[in-house]
Parts: sequence; C-alpha cells; structure tokens
Amino acid sequence: MSEVRSPIYSIGAVSRMLGVPVSTLRTWEERYGTVIPDRSPGGQRLYSRLQIESLRRVCGWIEQGMSPSEAHRLLAERTQGQRNEPFPAPESLTLRILLAERDPYAADMAEYLLKTEGFEVVLALDADDARRAVRDHPADVAIVELLISGGAGFDLCRELRGGGVSRIVAVSQLDARDEALAAGADAFLRKPLEPLTLLATVKDVIGTSAFLRSPGGARV
Repeated sequence: MSEVRSPIYSIGAVSRMLGVPVSTLRTWEERYGTVIPDRSPGGQRLYSRLQIESLRRVCGWIEQGMSPSEAHRLLAERTQGQRNEPFPAPESLTLRILLAERDPYAADMAEYLLKTEGFEVVLALDADDARRAVRDHPADVAIVELLISGGAGFDLCRELRGGGVSRIVAVSQLDARDEALAAGADAFLRKPLEPLTLLATVKDVIGTSAFLRSPGGARV
C-alpha cells in the first residue's frame, strides 16, 4: 500500500466539518461523481483535504442559490489549480487537547506547537496516563499515537470515542488509516509529521480551519 502522509478523514468527520448530512454526501457521490473518496478494504469512505475543499466549494455555491447539479457541474469545470487558504489561529477558542504520544521528543514538539496556537494541552506518555488524564480533564480533541503502550492506541481511540471525546486524530508510523478510522478516529496522519499539517488537521476536525469556513449552517 502507498504511503499516507497527508491527513485522511472519515465521512462522519467530513459531515460534521461541512454541516452536510452523511446521506447527502453519499447521494452527491453517486449522482454527480465529481468527488469520489477512496475506500478502505471494508468499504469505508476516506476523504482527502483536497476533496473536502472541493465539497466546501460546492456548499458555497449552493448557499449562493445554485442547484446541487449546477454546483457540481461548476466544480467539474474548476478542478485545476485549487489551492488551500491559510490557516488562522483558533481566535478566542480555549479548547483542551489530550496528546497521547509515546515519544517524549515528539510529544514536546507537538505540545509546544499546540500551546503556541492557544490550545490547552494535557500530555500523556502511555495509554493508562491518557485514560486518567481524560477522566480528570475532559478533552475536546484527542491526538493518539496508535503505537502507544505497545499498540494500545486503537483501543484507546475506541474508549475515548465511547467516553465522549468528540474529535480524534490518530497518528502512526504505520500505514494504519483504515484501522484508525474504524476505531473511531476522525482523521489519520502518517509519521513523520509536518508541524503545520498536524496543526491544520486539528483545526479541520474542530472546524476552525479557514478552508472549511463557509457561510450559513447545515446544508441538505
């Protein structure tokens, strides 16, 4: 399987990011065929950031009064030269991130990056510490290294999702995107991580990335 370096998102995460029901995303894919996500061996839809940007454009055009068919036709005409917008800081948000990372050096770097962006960070270097930390300090977002505590990150993702952590980013040296998303992660990143990619992915899943912003609320 080819290496995965850019973030990969589940259909549920994309639905929450864009305010578009999962059923609508599936209908658009089947009816218009302009944004076709990859599929895991188990059939789970896997979206790239570029595909999310394309869907954001469709949503914006629909917001301006186009029909879905017109919006998708226009997207097909403008598939060249797409660029992501810059990522702003999370403004006045004070969100808590659980950082479950087995590598102390990587943990220090990620913690510093996230804190400079205004996030509160709770650091855990093994799975048990992560469980205790989230019990004592409920987190808005979790970043989980899948190989933490000898590979306990997959179970940790499931437990965090079941325990109310609403946004999970899984990271690993392994090409484990399918397993990560099946375990409840919203997005997967392959190590080694680019700092700005990690930050952008966190902002994506909480909805503060500029390229995910569009006027209005949910669309059907």
